[in-house]
Amino acid sequence: MADYYAILGVSKDADQTDIRRAFRRLAREHHPDLNPDDADAEAKFKRVNEAHEVLSNPESRRKYDAYGDDWRRADEIEAQRRARRTPHRTEYDFGGGAGRGYSESDLYAGIEDVLGDLGDFGAFGGAARRGGASWGGVSAETPVSVSLREAYSGVTVNANLTVRSVSRRFEVDIPPGVDNGSVVRVTPERGAELRFRVSVSPDPRFRREGADLYADLRAPFADAILGGEAEIETLDGRRISVSIPEGSRDGRNIRLRGQGMPKLGAPETKGDLYAVIRPILPGRLTGERRELIERFRELGAEG
Repeated sequence: MADYYAILGVSKDADQTDIRRAFRRLAREHHPDLNPDDADAEAKFKRVNEAHEVLSNPESRRKYDAYGDDWRRADEIEAQRRARRTPHRTEYDFGGGAGRGYSESDLYAGIEDVLGDLGDFGAFGGAARRGGASWGGVSAETPVSVSLREAYSGVTVNANLTVRSVSRRFEVDIPPGVDNGSVVRVTPERGAELRFRVSVSPDPRFRREGADLYADLRAPFADAILGGEAEIETLDGRRISVSIPEGSRDGRNIRLRGQGMPKLGAPETKGDLYAVIRPILPGRLTGERRELIERFRELGAEG
């Protein structure tokens, strides 16, 4: 198995900055232009480039972490697993009256077997009939919590749901774009309605408003005045360049289209990310810096 983490010399919990830094160092070291007629260096360069391509992309990295060398077949493997499960009608309640969407999805593997177990315990108040129990009127709800990053990409979570004191663990697919109050409903063919009410944990770096995200962008004082360039990290771990306009005051928003949260039920459509300019004021002033600031004040600069 190709160990992409070992190739780059980083740990499996390395962040994107560590991965990018390791790639740049190794790419310079083994670049064919710097190592002419060195087949070994060329081969290492190719391995480093391949490792970086996989680990720098959050989705391909997830697949690699889960399936190793078979990561390219991840979609096929996951599709096969879903095909082995019993399909159920699933309803996504968007929360807050925003709307509803329907899809055929398998949110729980073997849910009817679990319902059968519960029936054997008498949890649903009716006798289970071998080969065809009826679960009419069964209804239960339980909360599930996900991080903002998980709400962005979608995630499978384990949740305990209790019906009349009998508890079972469920595997639930949370779709991209969920928000606080979103409800994933699973309606097995035999009539039970199971509801999983989602809460999204706050993220220290982002503030969410619907499908839009806001993130502070700390900029040097001089760049806020004169204009400049900076980088901001998106929720999925990418870093994108931001142009800071001349004369940017504290709190100014710079809109980055399509870099926000996916919309529930239409994950290909995303909101926007707003970079909120936060100028970094100079610290203790000494010497020439103080003189320059005093001169600036004498000129009567006004906002």
